[in-house]
Amino acid sequence: MLKHLQTLPGHQNPVYALANSDEDGIFFSAGNDKGVVEWSLHTMAFVRVKMPVQSSVYCLHYYNNQLFIGERSGAFSVYDFSEQKVIARITAHTKPIFNIQTVKGKNELLTTGEDGTVAVWSLVDFTEIYRFQVAYDTVRAIAIAPNESEVAFGCKDHLIRIYNLADYSLKQSLEGHSLPVTSLAYHPTGKYLISGSRDAQLKIWDLPNYELRETVPAHMFTIYDIAFHPTLPYFATSSQDKSIKLWDAENFKLYKILSLEKAGTGHTHSINKIIWSHDGKYLISTGDDRQVMVWEMEQP
Repeated sequence: MLKHLQTLPGHQNPVYALANSDEDGIFFSAGNDKGVVEWSLHTMAFVRVKMPVQSSVYCLHYYNNQLFIGERSGAFSVYDFSEQKVIARITAHTKPIFNIQTVKGKNELLTTGEDGTVAVWSLVDFTEIYRFQVAYDTVRAIAIAPNESEVAFGCKDHLIRIYNLADYSLKQSLEGHSLPVTSLAYHPTGKYLISGSRDAQLKIWDLPNYELRETVPAHMFTIYDIAFHPTLPYFATSSQDKSIKLWDAENFKLYKILSLEKAGTGHTHSINKIIWSHDGKYLISTGDDRQVMVWEMEQP
């Protein structure tokens, strides 16, 4: 299934963010260091520090040849790859930004974080279109439905709030977790929404009725990320418990545990972020131990 392939050292501080490039085999990482780092899956090595940053980076988002960098300061930067430079830096929030996503059909960018607001930005000129209060405390996770009909927000007050993407009106509040919601992902076909929390549980919400189908006691501590494989019926989760787990996306059966204890190799601290390479051959993970790890998906 998944096996450790490479550990990429170089970061001096905890790493919180990863993003794929459109360019084959290139990805980026960032965290408490003073820059965004570019890596190659072809050479399994560091390429360059792509750009300096003014404060810790909590999220990276790549879209349409641009990299969006969300910072602890509440600002986000836009790095344009055709111009090879930062073309905008916007003070978006009064507190840290935890998540950035794009609504492709509307050419809009969403930012959210510790102030509980969601800001909507134009991808044409990065002006603010709209802003709304989702919660009175941190909103950590954003997930956009595959058909872009709705967006889900994971909140510190234990709730998942679903908004219509047409007009940003509140559609549904899902109550189920006992602690802050820290990760969200829609199934690629949109048939369910999956949520992870500081309560260490995964919850599967059937769509379009939002009924709680299943609760999985997935980890020992906070689930920081959920990532669906691009082509195969699997998803991976990463946790503060220093493990990555691979699950069946149909019946939620656990296939594999990647951890120091189980695999003899793995992260020594909290795993903050995971992404699949575009071709699905690799899972990339990073966290508080300052390491970036590459795991290879073996053909079944």
